Amino acid sequence: MLNFLQSLDPLYVLSGVLVGGIVGMTGVGGGSLMTPLLILVFGVPPATAVGTDLIYAAVTNTGGSLVHGSNSTIDWRVVRRLAIGSVPTTALMILLLYFLRADSFIAKSLITKVLGLALLFTAVMLVFRKQIMRWYDANIGEIDATLQARLTTLTGVILGVLVTLSSVGAGAIGVTSLVMLYPKMDSRRIVGSDIAHSVPLTFAAGFGHSLLGSVDKHILYSLFAGSIPAIVVMSMVSARASDTAVRVALAMVLIAVCIRIWFF
Repeated sequence: MLNFLQSLDPLYVLSGVLVGGIVGMTGVGGGSLMTPLLILVFGVPPATAVGTDLIYAAVTNTGGSLVHGSNSTIDWRVVRRLAIGSVPTTALMILLLYFLRADSFIAKSLITKVLGLALLFTAVMLVFRKQIMRWYDANIGEIDATLQARLTTLTGVILGVLVTLSSVGAGAIGVTSLVMLYPKMDSRRIVGSDIAHSVPLTFAAGFGHSLLGSVDKHILYSLFAGSIPAIVVMSMVSARASDTAVRVALAMVLIAVCIRIWFF
């Protein structure tokens, strides 16, 4: 135990506290903050940052999925439809990275560009979600059941691409998409289904990255040491903070990171 504690890196532990606290406060921000933080602040190679964050997300999301499952707030039909699209797409993206070589210039460029795009989409969803939903309700509304199933699988395909290449998108983008596709579904089941789907998605993507050698266990353990206690504590105090203010602030940070990734 003592050896394990001594092996932890204080800066990575602190990063875990920061990101874990934001996740506990808002429910989003894990991949959209952790991966850019590892790349821009610590200089971790993009593929390693993505792969490490995917394993991190898979473990933390498993806990959330167990809680939602015990409370019967998961629609497994929706999870299955999403996974049909996302898991095979994840395998294709891992094969793409294998042939490009995860540490090559082309792979690094692809990952950073997709990461910037995913961060921008996430920021837009955080800030303009209510406006997007109002427009959707007024102009589209409820859709045909067959089309609903197909679009859910297509959503899974898109998430498979974004999450595998950037580790970002399963939260804000996934939830907003499900709210549009299933407007009559209870919000707790929307969130629970999205979290449940993120488990096989991030595990599959993380496993693929581990086969490519792009997972750093030392960083991973240090992140867990900081984030898990922070998530628990901030989840308990989240009711005292303005959710809108925190989300807008997070979105501004994501936009700044996106600009930094794309143009500098």
